[in-house]
Amino acid sequence: MMNEIIIATTNKGKINEFKQLLEGNGKVIKSLLDYPHIPDIPEDGLTFHENAAIKAETLASLLNRTVIADDSGLEVDALNGEPGIYSARFAGEEKSDQANITKLLHLLEGVPETERTARFVCVMAVAQPKEETIYFKGQFEGTIATEPSGDQGFGYDPVFFVPALGKTAAEISSEEKNARSHRGKAIQELLKFKYLFDM
Repeated sequence: MMNEIIIATTNKGKINEFKQLLEGNGKVIKSLLDYPHIPDIPEDGLTFHENAAIKAETLASLLNRTVIADDSGLEVDALNGEPGIYSARFAGEEKSDQANITKLLHLLEGVPETERTARFVCVMAVAQPKEETIYFKGQFEGTIATEPSGDQGFGYDPVFFVPALGKTAAEISSEEKNARSHRGKAIQELLKFKYLFDM
């Protein structure tokens, strides 16, 4: 990896989380915002694993570098695991956080609190040229609140209630979120593979 880690995303919220979690390891975090010439990579897999691999392997081949890609989303039990891999575009191709939340709350109208269980899932793929891709996974358990609360984080955070804290993911500090979140847990698993950071 040398001194740089390329993160396969243009999502500024994700980029900030990766920076907070990885830059302390002496690495410079770069993202697709640093490579504007790279075209959009269609995420047409059927699982988080497949989508993460598509992004990581395509970019590793294009850039001849080690690339970390994650695919993550929200699984709601009352909706049979939806929105899942379609979380970012749940309400349409324009990727509107507010529209996604509005649609989610509408679909859950009348569903009792005990049946509003959900989790964030993150699958991270690390791809290196001519090497086998390796995967890391993290989950963040919670429930879906009946209305948004908090202004931290991004995506579904304002309606993702964390019972252990009595707050939504948008009401906790970034440090606390990183310690508990799906992405934070996946990165902690990745960090156990020290050889990836010695390259």
